[in-house]
Amino acid sequence: MKIIQTENYQDMSNHAANMILDRVKTANNITLGLATGGTPPKKLYDLLVKEYNDRSVSYRHVTSFNLDEYIGLAKENKNSYYYYMYNYFFQYIDIPKEQIYLPDGLHDNPSVACQQYDQSILKNGGIDVQLLGLGENGHIGFNEPGSSFDEKTHIVELADSTREANARFFDDITEVPTKAITMGGISTIMKSKEIIMLVSGENKKEAFSTFLSTDVTNHFPASILKEHPNVTIIVDQDALGEEFNK
Repeated sequence: MKIIQTENYQDMSNHAANMILDRVKTANNITLGLATGGTPPKKLYDLLVKEYNDRSVSYRHVTSFNLDEYIGLAKENKNSYYYYMYNYFFQYIDIPKEQIYLPDGLHDNPSVACQQYDQSILKNGGIDVQLLGLGENGHIGFNEPGSSFDEKTHIVELADSTREANARFFDDITEVPTKAITMGGISTIMKSKEIIMLVSGENKKEAFSTFLSTDVTNHFPASILKEHPNVTIIVDQDALGEEFNK
């Protein structure tokens, strides 16, 4: 596990963008696992778009799978992750639409949607580079504390702390959905060839300290990343806890 300490959110985003661009530019085909979440990677996506606008990179050979989607939100809803990804990233680059995958939060049968998502990931050879954020309660994706490490894509009941953390993106906490589809559970995430986790902000200080000090436990889902052979954690100064500096 490699930890990269950065000065701030901008610096963290620069490091992450450079890593992803290096992989995209050197691969014939590549599958990216993308994230939104409580550490919004908007600046990262801005940098990836800038490289495309500067004609430094093409995304035509990229296939993407997003980590999760709220159940019950239409694609046009400004708080859906579909809306986020298209408005901040996909519409500005040359990735083919048929190579973009997000969980279907409006599927008549969400369980079937989960199975179809896993099948699509397998069909595309799995995830090459998975982008993650660290939740305040240790969740990755929407894999909340107590989630089985063997889960595949599944429906999850969102923890109150997760809904409270995401309420700032909604007009009111009552508008935050109570359920979501989360990609691959932890099982698929751990099968990714490479994982990049972003940790930003003072509100993540306690979570990052816990991540460093805790043993692997499903009560703190992100701890499983310690068992992955190729993980890079990029953390900004605000999120650094005392454990890191000992």
